[in-house]
Amino acid sequence: MSRLAWSPSLPVAAALAVGPAAGVLQSKALAPIAVAGLLLAVLAHRRQRGAWPWPRGAAAWLGIALFAWAAVTALWATEPLRALGTSLQIGGFVALGAAAARAVAEDDAAAHRPLLLAATGGLAAGILLAGLDAATGHAIRAAVRGLRDIPPSLAFGLKPAASAMALWLPLVAAAPLPRLLRAGVIGAGAVVLVLLPGEAAKLAVLAGLLAGGLALLLPRLARPGLGAVLAAAVVAMPMLLGPVLARGLPAAGIPPSAAHRLLIWDFVIGRIAERPLLGWGMEASRSVPGHRDHPTPEALARFGLAGPESAPWLARAELLPLHPHNGALQLRLELGWPGVLLAAALAMALALACGSPVALAILAAGAVTAMLSFGAWQEWWVGAELLAVAAAGALRRATCLPSTSRYANPGSIRSGPEAAPSLRRG
Repeated sequence: MSRLAWSPSLPVAAALAVGPAAGVLQSKALAPIAVAGLLLAVLAHRRQRGAWPWPRGAAAWLGIALFAWAAVTALWATEPLRALGTSLQIGGFVALGAAAARAVAEDDAAAHRPLLLAATGGLAAGILLAGLDAATGHAIRAAVRGLRDIPPSLAFGLKPAASAMALWLPLVAAAPLPRLLRAGVIGAGAVVLVLLPGEAAKLAVLAGLLAGGLALLLPRLARPGLGAVLAAAVVAMPMLLGPVLARGLPAAGIPPSAAHRLLIWDFVIGRIAERPLLGWGMEASRSVPGHRDHPTPEALARFGLAGPESAPWLARAELLPLHPHNGALQLRLELGWPGVLLAAALAMALALACGSPVALAILAAGAVTAMLSFGAWQEWWVGAELLAVAAAGALRRATCLPSTSRYANPGSIRSGPEAAPSLRRG
């Protein structure tokens, strides 16, 4: 009992139990929750085993190397101090997550069951709270903020929580619960997440379901297949989007936020072409030249956004507000080819290291969100990913899953961080 009381899995379980509901009320709360859970897991491992769970495995070290390179780019970044500070901060966060993942993976199997149950309970509570908030016109979150009148923009505050819960939802499949109950939680959760604001969460749910299903049907092809797709997407994103955006797309009929994203990507690809090798430096998305400019009449016409049926605010929108809403483009813009190649290698390493269909589903869900929404270095999103990394350490001996003997060899799941689903930021 005393051994379980100091289990490294316990603080990660607590973070996953409270994280979904806390994220619904305030998404920024996910960062401190993740830091506390991961740090306490590392300290518990030290107390329990008398040694530190230093990061180990290709995925962990590629993640750390990515941020080491990011720190180097501070030498030519548009804001050198911000670039260096973010590199050290997020790089340290990634190292902490890798250490916590190893601590959880090396924990007693008896401690993994409560972790997966806590994750399931936390997700059920968070999804229920998000659904109730949406059904009441966001009155719950308005009350938390002390707002008498509910502004329309408050609806968009659910997007981060929805994406985090879409990332964690596959963990329910590994919980030690009856199969029908697990299926019910996943199904109900998927329905609610699809109904909430935010296209990225909807697509992430679908990607997780597809990846998990394919992993069960094609256990030997799923990992290298997904790894190759993600690595290719990271490397080729500017080359794939560039010619398409240069010709223009009929964007008048899509949601204004999606149309704005096309204008952002078009601008970012142009800036990438100006510094194609080493990029503009870490965090340059915030201050790259022209980022506060508005779309030109030519650009609006090219995307069919110059007519009266288009949202008027698009003509006044900034071309790059804070980040590109596309992890692959942000990596290429800021970190150049070295950062892109490190991220591509990291994507492949993570996919090959996934020790179960559940881990692969989490990787797919996280990759979709990273490609379509949020900034690559936003602390709350990094924290959500690293909690998924740590939780994946509990999947290697999950008794409710199909046998993984055909799916992963023991060497791929023994090292902790390499069993993790998503350190990847791009």
